[in-house]
Amino acid sequence: MPDLLLELFSEEIPARMQAKAADDLRKMVTDKLVAEGLVYDGAKAFVTPRRLALTVHGIPVRQPDLKQERKGPKVGAADAAVQGFLKAAGLASLDEAKIQRDPKGDFYIALMEKAGRPAIDVIAEIIPPIIRTFPWPKQMRWGERSAKSGALTWVRPLHSIIATFGPETEDPDIVAFDVAGIKAGQVTRGHRFMAPGEFSVRRFDDYVTKLEAAKVVLDPERRRNIILEDAKELAFAQGYELVDDPALLDEVAGLVEWPVVLMGSFDASFLSIPGEVIRATIRNNQKCFVVRDPKTGKLAPKFILTANIEASDGGGAIVAGNERVIRARLSDAKFFYETDLKTSLEDRLPKFEQIVFHEKLGSQGERIARIERLAAEIAPLVGADVEKTKRAAKLAKADLLTEVVGEFPEVQGLMGRYYALAQGEDASVAAAIEDHYKP
Repeated sequence: MPDLLLELFSEEIPARMQAKAADDLRKMVTDKLVAEGLVYDGAKAFVTPRRLALTVHGIPVRQPDLKQERKGPKVGAADAAVQGFLKAAGLASLDEAKIQRDPKGDFYIALMEKAGRPAIDVIAEIIPPIIRTFPWPKQMRWGERSAKSGALTWVRPLHSIIATFGPETEDPDIVAFDVAGIKAGQVTRGHRFMAPGEFSVRRFDDYVTKLEAAKVVLDPERRRNIILEDAKELAFAQGYELVDDPALLDEVAGLVEWPVVLMGSFDASFLSIPGEVIRATIRNNQKCFVVRDPKTGKLAPKFILTANIEASDGGGAIVAGNERVIRARLSDAKFFYETDLKTSLEDRLPKFEQIVFHEKLGSQGERIARIERLAAEIAPLVGADVEKTKRAAKLAKADLLTEVVGEFPEVQGLMGRYYALAQGEDASVAAAIEDHYKP
């Protein structure tokens, strides 16, 4: 049975929107196919930073013929009701209807038959509304058409559409439709820089092969695996191990069509900063991975980046550019950390009196006092040291006013532990400061 290939090629698809967009496209198209009686064998969607693609296998050549009954008015009903029934059912007279006996009376029944249409015609009807109503979280209009009512909106300018339909043994047909002047065809483009030219495709296998030749890895899962395996191998070759970061891996795989993994370095003096701050700095600013010494478990002064191009200089300029940015950001982080160490957690507490927690619940300072009182009551019930518990409760929120947590909110609590230990607090108090966020 025939397969459908659909590609929507645009200027850019932000990484955070990609997974949902692929799932939405698959669901919207397949739901419509099933609703039209075109039950398929399988479907899979793919996404890259520039294209949203779908392949649907085993679609019937045409819809099945449809037979259904339409219930009409009671026998002897008013003429207006009868005429409305005949018109809706497409009957010339009541002679073409049947009578169905019912405890409530006899009713007219129309037996309606609808011949199935070619699947390619149905597909040509269902795809344009899907494109026009696609649920992007943020959309834009562009070009001359944007000033007109009902202009197409998309996540970024939509450049071309591939839509082909046909069996594997034959050349597929182009599904003929038009969306805002963009005609469906069988032409796409490769990598933005390394293979920007146009080329035509026929079916899905052909599409994937030609994209690969044009420096585009279509499957996001495969891009993830390439990045992960190359990063691990590169780290291992230098005597390090990669610090796993699945969320960052997903994001980076959505930023590149042709992943090229490279390693850079930073000054070892920055290792005086807590490792979590180094990781947050490098991760948030440059979307890079960090590595550690497998013997000590501590971070190494190296990072791994993912480029989207095979550079002629082997990536030297790309690495150098990332090193410059990371050096500047780590300098900021080191300054923040060293500045924070100059003020104890307890000395920060008075500022909470001027920060509103809730208009009906008072300031953050009042909130902290409530937490301290409650902790003191609970501590004896669970066999905890009351004084240490009160101390941890008093200091638990103090790191919210530090420079590092202001820059990287995800390290709240963790930095409280570092600062508590640096100012000589009991280790159990420091651990409680970090752990109090976990439940």
